[in-house]
Amino acid sequence: MLIDLHTHSYPHSDDSFMSVDELIEGSKSLGLDGICLTDHDAFWTDEQIRDLSSKHEFLVIPGCEINTEAGHVLVFGLSQYEFGMHKPEFLRASVDQVDGVMIAAHPYRRRFLEEPAERPGVREEMLERASGDGFFRMCRGIEALNGRGLAIQNQFSLELGGRLSTNMTAGSDAHKVEQIGTVATEFQRPVSCLEDLIRELREGRYQPVDLRQKAVPRTQ
Repeated sequence: MLIDLHTHSYPHSDDSFMSVDELIEGSKSLGLDGICLTDHDAFWTDEQIRDLSSKHEFLVIPGCEINTEAGHVLVFGLSQYEFGMHKPEFLRASVDQVDGVMIAAHPYRRRFLEEPAERPGVREEMLERASGDGFFRMCRGIEALNGRGLAIQNQFSLELGGRLSTNMTAGSDAHKVEQIGTVATEFQRPVSCLEDLIRELREGRYQPVDLRQKAVPRTQ
C-alpha cells in the first residue's frame, strides 16, 4: 500500500502552487493509495478530511509539518498548533499526550552541505555529527527519501537512517502538481485511517520507495 506522507497545498501552505483537489486527484491518477496532508504549522479538521475523502473516494489522512528549532517534523495525531511547538521537547511532549508519531522531515537540511562534503573526511564528519543529534532520537523515524531532495541529499539521509538504526519513510514534499508521485512509503498492512497510520508507523512495517526508479533504494 503506497501512501505519500508529505504533501502541501494552497492556501494551508502559502508556498504551495496547487489546490488540495489538484493534489488528491494527481496522487490518485498516479496510482497512490493515499496521501497525508502535512501543511506548514497548519491543521485540517476531521470534518474537512472526511469531506475530501468522500468527495474524491480516496484515502486522505491529516498531519502537519511543524517547524522546530532543530528541523522540520512530520507529526501525526495532533489537531492544533500550540505556542511552544517550535521547541522539539515541547512538541514531543504534546505528541506523546495524544499517542501520536513524529517523523523527521528531510534530515539532510542543516546537516549536509554538498560542496564541503566532497572534501576528504568531511562527509563522514557530517554523518557522525548528525547521528549524534538527540533530535532524531525524539522521532519515530526519519524521512529517508524526499521527493524534492537531490540524490546526494537523500543518500545522506539513507545512510543516516542506517547509522541511527531507525525506520525510514518517503514523501514527495510536493508543492506543485508536477512534484506529485515521485516517492512514497510502502506499508505492509492496510491503512484506512489516521489510527492505522500511527500504529503502522510505530510498528515500523513500511519502507521508502522511489517511484521514479520503481525500486526501494538500499544502503551499503
